[in-house]
Amino acid sequence: MTDRKTTRTMSPRRRRNRERMMQTILDTARAIMREEGVAALSMHELARRLEMRPPSLYNYFSGLMDIYDAVFRLGFTLWRDHVNEYVRTAPSWQEGVRLAMEAYMTFAIQNPELYQLCFERPVPGFVPSDESMKVSLDGLEEWYAYITGLQDDIQSDLPPRQIADLLIAMMHGLTALHIANEPHLSLGQGRFGGLIPAAVSVVNQAWSKK
Repeated sequence: MTDRKTTRTMSPRRRRNRERMMQTILDTARAIMREEGVAALSMHELARRLEMRPPSLYNYFSGLMDIYDAVFRLGFTLWRDHVNEYVRTAPSWQEGVRLAMEAYMTFAIQNPELYQLCFERPVPGFVPSDESMKVSLDGLEEWYAYITGLQDDIQSDLPPRQIADLLIAMMHGLTALHIANEPHLSLGQGRFGGLIPAAVSVVNQAWSKK
């Protein structure tokens, strides 16, 4: 991980400059991952695009896995904000499920490198730090809490967490198939990108109170 103690002792100006440079490194890393594949990121290519020597990168990150970790943490932070923005105004549980599925898929379409790193783990040997896993798990707990808050409206023998996990499996399955087969198509298009209304119809018929 980056040396945060050192960062805290810097002057405000140096800290801002350092933070800007770190953000530039992460933006460039994301561009490489998007263009060449998540596992294709390397310190050499990153330094080449930034027009700096590879050892200079170690002034900002401890190594390649540290950069992956920062991108992973960023990915889940942005994902949580994205999903919350979608579902927070849903007038019914059916609309909440539909919007959550749409949010999941649109995030993957708009940020394929973040989606792959966060949800598919394509980098051999990469293990998120405890701090980054906490961001991920906090997002999961928010989803559990959201579904738990709907349990009085949903008729199912499943406990709320299993309902939440089943919905995750559905939204991830549709999204993964869409990204694997037709990543160039927008939400609502293609074999799998257009199946969200059908998926919502299935759960609505299964879980609506009679």
